[in-house]
Amino acid sequence: MLSATTVKQYIESSLPCEHVQVEGDDGHHFHAVIVSAEFKGKNMVQQHQLVYKSLGDRMKQEIHALSMKTLTPEQWAQHA
Repeated sequence: MLSATTVKQYIESSLPCEHVQVEGDDGHHFHAVIVSAEFKGKNMVQQHQLVYKSLGDRMKQEIHALSMKTLTPEQWAQHA
């Protein structure tokens, strides 16, 4: 069973991020807020694909659901 901390580490190890927050307590369903400069110039689908790529096969095997909000650092600064 995965923890939110483990999912956060998976994302941070493969995607340069300024901020990652992951929540979830059942080990399979998670919600994340991810801030990365890698998202600049990409639409939401492309941003989510980058996150899925960082998680690789874990999305098929260990993580059953991941809802996410992806932001560029500029968007995050306006959001905060």
